Amino acid sequence: RLARHCHCSPPTPSQSRAELQACQKLGIACAICFVFMIGEVVGGYLAHSLAIMTDAAHLLADVGSMSVSLFSLWVSARPPTKTMTFGWHRSEMLGALASVLSIWVVTGVLVYLASARIISNDYEIDARAMLVTSACAVGVNIIMAYILHQSVTGRGHTRGYEKMEESPGCSVPPGGPLPGSTSVRAAFVHVVGDLLQSLGVLTAATVIYVEPQYKIADPVSTFLFSVFVLGSTVSILRDVFRVLMEGAPQGVEFSAVKDVLLAVKDVKDAHNLHLWTLTLSHHMVSVHVAVGAGADMEDVLQEATSQLQSTFGFVSCTVQVERYLEDMAACRQFPVSLAQAC
Repeated sequence: RLARHCHCSPPTPSQSRAELQACQKLGIACAICFVFMIGEVVGGYLAHSLAIMTDAAHLLADVGSMSVSLFSLWVSARPPTKTMTFGWHRSEMLGALASVLSIWVVTGVLVYLASARIISNDYEIDARAMLVTSACAVGVNIIMAYILHQSVTGRGHTRGYEKMEESPGCSVPPGGPLPGSTSVRAAFVHVVGDLLQSLGVLTAATVIYVEPQYKIADPVSTFLFSVFVLGSTVSILRDVFRVLMEGAPQGVEFSAVKDVLLAVKDVKDAHNLHLWTLTLSHHMVSVHVAVGAGADMEDVLQEATSQLQSTFGFVSCTVQVERYLEDMAACRQFPVSLAQAC
């Protein structure tokens, strides 16, 4: 009976190994990325190139993203407390928001400086230093992509930024990604994007090296790559907004969840259904299910919980089983106003 009551199963050895490997990959890539980000800042300063500085800003985005991933994997091991009853998972979102804001500030400064250069035309570019720095950037991004590439062939899917973390004592739902694998895949997407930007900077450096009179390629590249950098933060902000606003999990339809519950034997109604995300990969659900007379409430509870976990991958399921009453049909899922709901 105890096994049936458990809301989740303990992590398997393969999941523990996957999380350790993910931390190692992210740690190595983050260290390389941070060191070369400093190198690009120095190289950009010596070359007087804003395009390289913009590429360094993109590396800052990568460092921030991977650091948040590492932090979320680490902090998820901390058990919940009487104050933080859900644990510390959502700190990932706060870190992501801080990272995005810092990137916006840096990018805004670079765009301002690029505009000033175009207006005044009073600047010189050290094409050789710019060429060497951008070529090194391409090489470093290829190395980081190679380090992170192995995870891309594994299980799971990501839209770019999504993170994966685990609750203490809980395994991944069947069919879900291994612990940390989504973080590595997201980091790989960031690195590929930075590789493309570095190739663009290398192209601009080559043009300036061959034809110095086309030095305007540097501030123009800064504008183009700034748009690229800011665009890469849109999905992050969208995910942060969804999580902080207690939005339904991405890809989980409200009606589909209700249909699965109504398909459980003896269930006649499902109401007060709420879906939300504690983090991008930690989905939760609470619902009241009404059963007919003579139904075994314990069996209904176990079956409903099992269906929610196996079909949608909910990490936490709260199901209240109650007897069906005719006036339940008058209940509405969403009240017109808070005053009316009270």
